[in-house]
Amino acid sequence: MSDTKTLYTADVHVTGGRDGAARSSDGRLDVTLSTPGGPGQGTNPEQLFAAGWSACFQGAMGIAARAKGVTLPAGLAIDAQVELRQGDDGYSLAARLNVHVPGIDPALARQIIETAHRTCPYSKAIKGNIDAMVALV
Repeated sequence: MSDTKTLYTADVHVTGGRDGAARSSDGRLDVTLSTPGGPGQGTNPEQLFAAGWSACFQGAMGIAARAKGVTLPAGLAIDAQVELRQGDDGYSLAARLNVHVPGIDPALARQIIETAHRTCPYSKAIKGNIDAMVALV
């Protein structure tokens, strides 16, 4: 039996797939979905994943920085790319986080980023499942 406890459950109802809509049970998320690169309004699952991974990763960086006694700069930013790919084995994803940590020694920033990549739940979920890269830029 696992000793983990559930901290939060996201409850989202989706209709219409990539050309539909997504709404959370608490009403905080209510978005129109659209096919990547296609016409129409709304976002797509790849953009949502990029936003979610980036936000989670910044949180993990904060925890890693505090453990080292470091305050992350207000200018910390992450540019995320999530690619939808198609190959011989069907569809797949690839992802990259470009992490900007101004004002912090690059060696220390890399340590914080590496720790965050080991501890971020999104990073753990994709490890070994998709092509993923995290880089200090």
